[in-house]
Amino acid sequence: MNDFMKRWPLSPITSSPDTDFFQHRWTDYYQAIAGRPPRETLLKTLTYVEAESTPRPGPTMGLAVDLGCGDGRDTAELLRRNWSVLAIDGEKEAITRLRRRRELNRTYLETRVQKFEDLTLPPEVDLINASFSLPFCPPEHFADLWDVIETSLKPGGWFCGQLFGDRDSWAADGNMTHHSRTGVEQLLARFQVRQLKEAEHDGQTALGEEKHWHFYHIVARKQLQ
Repeated sequence: MNDFMKRWPLSPITSSPDTDFFQHRWTDYYQAIAGRPPRETLLKTLTYVEAESTPRPGPTMGLAVDLGCGDGRDTAELLRRNWSVLAIDGEKEAITRLRRRRELNRTYLETRVQKFEDLTLPPEVDLINASFSLPFCPPEHFADLWDVIETSLKPGGWFCGQLFGDRDSWAADGNMTHHSRTGVEQLLARFQVRQLKEAEHDGQTALGEEKHWHFYHIVARKQLQ
């Protein structure tokens, strides 16, 4: 069993009733997305890793961190593919739902309840997955969050996930972080970008609410030097 919690202790968790505009609705969200498959950005990244990485000694493929893991749709896939996983979410209910998944092999699973603004990660991480989660970090903390992600990834490590664009309808919420395409490209300056796909369309949220979506699908590998 890994000992992440002992080696990298958590900072005190801070909270605010204004963390985001629908924190009280996470239960409804988890129920709405139950049973959905892993994200395509994660699957694409795993395909790259399996094709390009040198086989490593040891019982697992490497260490993956799932940021904003929710009920575990991506964590479950990583465990199924024999990764050691540190799954992190700011909501206790998400971790509870994750650990209740019957199909999980928990041998190489660690979990944390931790807000993005307090995030600490182990060094030499092989893969960081953040599926539609990083935009929920308050803007004043995002630069520090990204620094933790970039610093924790080992050279040649992978990042995959989504960032929200500045034309997204949620950009009006001052507690969420949105980026222009130029801003996203600047964040990825130290990465070899394998996919940067911009999407923009009208649609609905998982709860059935009308929304204008603007976001970026990202698959990138940290440069070796």
